[in-house]
Order: sequence, then structure tokens, then C-alpha cells
Amino acid sequence: MAKCHHHNVGSLVLDHSPTSSAAASGTGNFRLWTAFSAASFRRKIFDAVSCGGSSRYGHHDLDDVADDISSTDTAVSAKSALAPSPALAASSEGATSASSEQRCGKSAVRSVKSERLSDLLSIAEVESEAETKKKVEALEELKRAVKELQLEDEEEKRKEAARQVRLLAKEDSGARVTLAMLGAIPPLVGMLDFEDADSQIASLYSLLNLGIGNDANKAAIVKAGAVHKMLTIISSPNAPNPSVSEAIVANFLGLSALDSNKPIIGASGAIPFLLGTLKDSDHKTSPQAKQDALRALYNLSIDPSNVTFILETDMVQYLLNVVGDMEVSERILSILSNVVSTPEGRKEISSAKDAFPILVDVLNWTDSPGCQEKASYILMVMAHKAYGDRQAMIEAGVVFSLLELTLLGSALAQKRASRILECLRIDKGKQVSEHYGGNMGPAVSAPICGTSSSSAQVDNDTNECLLEVEGMMSEEKKAVKQLVQQSLQNNMRRIAKRANLPQDFAPSEHFKALTASSTSKSLPF
Repeated sequence: MAKCHHHNVGSLVLDHSPTSSAAASGTGNFRLWTAFSAASFRRKIFDAVSCGGSSRYGHHDLDDVADDISSTDTAVSAKSALAPSPALAASSEGATSASSEQRCGKSAVRSVKSERLSDLLSIAEVESEAETKKKVEALEELKRAVKELQLEDEEEKRKEAARQVRLLAKEDSGARVTLAMLGAIPPLVGMLDFEDADSQIASLYSLLNLGIGNDANKAAIVKAGAVHKMLTIISSPNAPNPSVSEAIVANFLGLSALDSNKPIIGASGAIPFLLGTLKDSDHKTSPQAKQDALRALYNLSIDPSNVTFILETDMVQYLLNVVGDMEVSERILSILSNVVSTPEGRKEISSAKDAFPILVDVLNWTDSPGCQEKASYILMVMAHKAYGDRQAMIEAGVVFSLLELTLLGSALAQKRASRILECLRIDKGKQVSEHYGGNMGPAVSAPICGTSSSSAQVDNDTNECLLEVEGMMSEEKKAVKQLVQQSLQNNMRRIAKRANLPQDFAPSEHFKALTASSTSKSLPF
């Protein structure tokens, strides 16, 4: 019995001795210690060794316990060998699930990105194909229009093609370039030889649209002979259609914007035609055509070589008369500013009737800074170049207007007015020195010794000279006082005008007293 029990205990111990695999995995008997406490396990071992002498359990009970322990340990060992511990299993399971989720997330992101990229590529491909198709269709349309323009015996088709070109080139800068490259300009210029007004109008407006914002096309139109053909139309015995004339004026305006075209158009004889349109003696010209003619004349006046052609007409006198009729236009004054830049132009303005009074009136009655600046520029150039013109300005009352301009004008107008006043002041100083220098020469010379008569004569001359100087100084003071009063009165009138007072506003006695009591100290110089 003891032997049997010994073998059972030995089997118990041997069965539950840690194996290498169990030790390596950190499992084995560790599971038994968790199932039974240490004290109860020692009691069971002691009872088994003592063969039940003092044990509370019998043999059967010990075998049952051993079998239970063996079966439990075997199951645990097998389970431990096959699977990791719960903690490790949980951690490994969490790591595995996290890594799997991360891999799934990355793969999902890659999938979404690839889908989006493929969508963008497909959309871009579709748009590229549609855009290419659209460009091809537009090019074919341009080719078809140019081809119909070149049909020599089909006037109606050419007219319709010209209208199509006008629409295609109206707002498309790329179409203008393409049409010119396809050769649309020469047949359009050739259509100006038609006697049909509709064909001429279609051709003119097509050429006008082709030249918008394209200097190369403007040069090509002039080179193709459009200027000569347009002048031929307007100089024909039969009066041209008013719509044709307006289209020609519009073309001259567009073509004259290019510097290289200015001398060609000016020398062709277009200036008299434009001036006639501006005058509108027949009252058949629209306001838009008159404005286009004025702008075209301004473009041509920029080139100094065209001033000669301008002076061959009565344009200077006409423009001055228009300004004198209170139709003050900054562009009119701009043309006169370009004309005054040449000696011939200055001579023409100087000889024009009432030129300086008109320009002085512009300074007095115009509140536009641009008009004041250009009128003062014309006067400044004239005052700087010729003494006779300065005298004419003084007689026209330019000094009072210039003083007022230095107070109320723009910065540029004030600067130009100050320069004109400086020129006038230098002239006045020269007049005084020349007038008194000759008379005062003998008075300051040394008298001849021993001649009382000569000494008395010198004293008399000196006294007369001093009296004359004092009289002249008093006259200067009177002139300055009068100048200040008139300037103040003009300022008060302008203030009253800006205050929307009645036109027949009469200054009160208090108003007159204020201007009469003011002195030159109120001036800023």
C-alpha cells in the first residue's frame, strides 16, 4: 500500500515537474498554485506519504485528487502549449487588431485617393477633349468665314462673311489674331471698292473690330491701303452715306492710336475730313461721330509732323471759338497744347483772334482742374517764348487770373501760374531798369570840379529823378492795391457762385468794405 501510494506521489511529482517547453513558455505548475493554496497542497502531500495513517482522506480520495490534479495540469499544459497566456493573448490580440485596423485604414485611404485621382483624370480628360473639340470647331468656323471672304464673284456671300467676321472679332482677341493670320484683312479692304453701302459698312466695322487692341492688325490694315480707299469714298462726287462716314471716322480713330500710323494718316488728307465732321455744318453728324473725330484729331496732333497739316486748316481758330463759347473741353485744350509745342503753332495761336482773352476766361470761369492746367500750360509756353505775347497777356488781365489760380488752383496749376508770374515780373524789372538807368546815369556821375553850374544841374536832375521814382513807386503801390482788391472780389464772387446764390447777386456795402479794407498782407507771397 505504501509502495502504491509512493508511486502515486511520484507520478504526481513527476507529472507536474516543469518541462523545458513549459519552463520556456512560463507555464506549468504555475497553474496549480493558482488552483490550490500552498497549505492545502502540503496537507494533501503529507497525507499521501503517511498512507492515510493520520489523514482525513482515504486512498480513494487521494487517487481522486491526484487524478484531478493530473487531468487539470495536463489540460492546462496542453492549453498553455497551444495558446499564450491571457495577458499576452489580450495584448497580442489588441496589437493584432490595431495593426489590422491601421492596415485597413491605410488601404482605405489609398483606395479613396486612387479613386479621386482617377476621377480627376477622367474629368480632365473629358474637359480636354471637349475643349479641343470646341477649339477645332471655332477654327473651322474662322476658316470658313475667311474662305467666303475670298470669293471674288459672290458679293452677297462676302458681305455675309464680313458680318460674321465682325461678330467673331468683336470680343475675342484670339480670333482677331487668327483671322489676320488666315488672311482676312486684304479681302476686307478690297470690299471698300464696292459701291454698295451695306458692303462698305460691313467691311469697315469688321476692320475696326480686327484692330481693337492689336497693333499688328492696325499696321496691316494701313499697309493694305485702307486709308486711301476710305478717303476715296468720302471724296467721291456723290455724298457718302452718313453711316459710312461715321464708320470711317471710327476707323481713323482706331488706326490713329498707333504711333507709326499717325504720320501716314496725317499726310493722307484725313485731317480736313475729321475737322469737317467735328464742325458738322450740315447737322447730319451724330454726337458720337463728333466725339470720335475730336479724339482722332487729338491722336494725330501728338505727332509734331502733323501740326503743319493742322495749321493748313482753320482748326486753331475754330477750337478757340468753341472754347470761347463756353463749350470748354479738356480734349480741345489738349490739342492746342500739342500745337503750341512747335514754333509754327505758337505763331498761329498768337495771331488768332482773341486768343489770350479766351484762354484767360478759361482760367476765370472753369472749375475743372484739367482745363485750368492745360490753359495755364499754353499761356506758360507762350509767355516763355515771346515778349509780345506777354504784353498781350497782361492786357487781357492774366495777372489777376494767375493770382487767383495760385490761391485756388491745383498743385500743377499753381506751379505753372507762378512761373508765368515770374516771367512777367522779370519783364517789369527790366522795363524799370531800362527806363531809369539812362536818366540816372548822369546824376550819379562825378561833377566837374570848379563848375557850380554843373553841380546845380546835377542836383536838379537828381531831385527830379527821385521825385519821378517816388511817383512811380506810388503808382506801383496803387497797382498792387488795386490788384489785391480785384483778386479778393473775384474770390468772393466765386464763393458766392459755389454757394448757389442767385445770378443777379449784388454785393452789399459790407462786402465792399471787406474787400476795400484788405491789404496785400492777406496774400501768401
